[in-house]
Amino acid sequence: MILAAATNESLAQMSNTLVYSSMAVYTLAFLAHIAEWVLGSRSKVGRTAAALTQNAGARQTAAAPAVQVRKGGTTAVLDRPQVVTRSAAGTRDVPDGPGAAGGTVKGDLYGRIAVSLTALAFLIEAAGVVSRALSVQRAPWGNMYEFSITFSTVATGAYLGFLAARKNVRWIGLPLVTTVLLDLGVATTWLYTDSDQLVPALHSYWLWIHVSTAIFCGAVFYLGAVATLLYLFRDAYENKLATGGNPGSFARSVLERLPAAASLDKFAYRVNAAIFPLWTFTIIAGAIWAGDAWGRYWGWDAKEVWSFITWVGYAAYLHARATAGWKGRKAAYIALIAFGCFLFNYYGVNIFVSSKHSYAGV
Repeated sequence: MILAAATNESLAQMSNTLVYSSMAVYTLAFLAHIAEWVLGSRSKVGRTAAALTQNAGARQTAAAPAVQVRKGGTTAVLDRPQVVTRSAAGTRDVPDGPGAAGGTVKGDLYGRIAVSLTALAFLIEAAGVVSRALSVQRAPWGNMYEFSITFSTVATGAYLGFLAARKNVRWIGLPLVTTVLLDLGVATTWLYTDSDQLVPALHSYWLWIHVSTAIFCGAVFYLGAVATLLYLFRDAYENKLATGGNPGSFARSVLERLPAAASLDKFAYRVNAAIFPLWTFTIIAGAIWAGDAWGRYWGWDAKEVWSFITWVGYAAYLHARATAGWKGRKAAYIALIAFGCFLFNYYGVNIFVSSKHSYAGV
C-alpha cells in the first residue's frame, strides 16, 4: 500500500514536470510563430497576392473547357460558364493569402520550426496527461485542472491532425499556441488540484464517454471560433479594399496573408457542422449518466442548462447558415456567441455557480 502511494505520488510529480516542460516548449513555438509573421515581408505578400490572383484567373479559364452543342446537324462550340463557389451571399471571389510566412523562405523556415515545436510540446503535454491518469487510476479529467490540461492537449492535437491531413491551417498556429499557454498558465496557477479520487457518483464508465466527448467538442469548437473571428477581420479588410478604402500598414501586412474570407467562413462552418452531432451526443450521454448517478435524467442544473443553451446557439448558427440574409457576418456573430456560452459553461458555472457539476472553491 505504501509502495503504491509512493508510486502514485511520483507519477503525479512527473505529470507536473511534463506539463511545465510542455509550457516551455510551447513558449519556443510561440516565439517561432512570431518570427514567422515578422519575417513575412509585406511587399512580398503584395507581389504574391497579385500572382495568386493572376494564377487563379488562369486556372479558372483552363478549368472551363469548351462545350460542344449539336444543333441542326452542325456543331457549335460554346464556352463553359465560369462557376464560382461562394460560402455566403455577396462574398467576393478573392484568392487565399500566401500564409503567415508571406512567401519568404526565412518566414517559412520559422513556421516549420514552430509547427515542429508545437508537435513536440503536444507529445510532452500528452505524456503529462497520461501520467496524471496513472497517478489517480482513473480518467484524467475529474477537476478543472485536469480538464484544462486535457483540453489544450486535444486542441493542439486537432490542429496537428488538420496539418497532417494537408489542410491549409498553419495560420491557426499563433492564436492556438497563445491560447494554450494562457490555458496552462491559469491551470497551473489558479486551478491546480492535487491528485485525488472522485466522489462515488462520478465513478462510472460514463466519465470516460461523456467528459471525453465534451473535451473533444470544445477543442474543435475552439478552432472554429478562431476561424470565425479571423473571418470577421478578413471580411472587413476585403470590404474596405472593395470600396476603395486604404487599410493601415499593419492590417495590410497581417490580413493580406490570411486565407480569403470565404475560405475562413467555409472552414468554420465545416468544423462546427461536423462536431455539432457529437455535442448533441455529449448532452444525451450526460443525461443518461445523471439518471444512473442521481436518479433523474434532467434536473435543470446550471451545467445542464448552459450545455443546452450552447446547443441552441450552435443550432441557431447552422440554421442561420442555411437562411437567406443571415449567412456571412450575422451567422459568424451567432457562432461566437455560442462559443462564448461554451466558455461560460466551463469557467463561469464551474467556479461561480453552485451546482452538482460545479467545482466551486477550486
